[in-house]
Amino acid sequence: MKVLITGAYGQLGSSLRKSLANDSEIEAVYTDYDSLDITNREAVKRFLEDGKFDVIINCAAYTAVDKAETDEILAAALNTVAVGNLAEAAAASGSKVIHISTDYVFSGQGFRPYEENDEPYPQGIYGRTKLEGEALLTSLCQNAMIIRTAWLYSEFGKNFVKTMLSLAETHDEINVVADQIGTPTYAGDLANAIHTIIRKPDWKPGVYHFTDEGVASWYDFSKAIFELAGIEEKVNPITTAEFSSAAKRPQYSVLSKAKIKKAFGLEIPYWRDSLAKCLKLLQK
Repeated sequence: MKVLITGAYGQLGSSLRKSLANDSEIEAVYTDYDSLDITNREAVKRFLEDGKFDVIINCAAYTAVDKAETDEILAAALNTVAVGNLAEAAAASGSKVIHISTDYVFSGQGFRPYEENDEPYPQGIYGRTKLEGEALLTSLCQNAMIIRTAWLYSEFGKNFVKTMLSLAETHDEINVVADQIGTPTYAGDLANAIHTIIRKPDWKPGVYHFTDEGVASWYDFSKAIFELAGIEEKVNPITTAEFSSAAKRPQYSVLSKAKIKKAFGLEIPYWRDSLAKCLKLLQK
């Protein structure tokens, strides 16, 4: 099986590299902007024609949520136009697609875990451009799978866990939002799930949700980081209203995993267990 991974230097791309490393039956090709500009329609078309890939896993995205509010052109280029380019080229070359999307496609005003068929209602540029990318993909490529996720962290790249550990070195107290609810998700768990999915004999296109198990606030998440890392740090809970940001954050972004677990027989770890594993890797 030949697999193309775009956005290869990000958290998920790096985690996929780790997950696929010892699978001798998968030939993985990793690209980022330096080797494939996915916003260039002709470049994508040529790359997929030449590569003859069985599966394309699109991890590339514009994820700077606040910056997107004033940088809509670039956000749309990466989150919408590029997805359409990949979808069109994949359909022409017969490749299957797994595209990573986000909880930000929803309003964040719900009170139960979001299911795949719940009505999207993005509250900002980031969520809107991601939703438009989903729409382009499903309209242009029938063999496409969309996996929405949330609150990703890992030993790679920039993320909330690394930010908290860094702040603890320079601050005696840290203020963290306590009224936004979701699920911390270790990128390694999502990478392993994708690995399992592409090895399954039955391909099941559609929209799926994946996060780790359990529920937490950002405040809960930060407290767990310091507790599991053995760091004494004073964390103060604050409200969303007290935290200034350009983009509106979802108050509630818990995603239901029932569909993906049933479809692919996945066992998903509890978020605290995966956090402990990630922290051990960071401490090494």
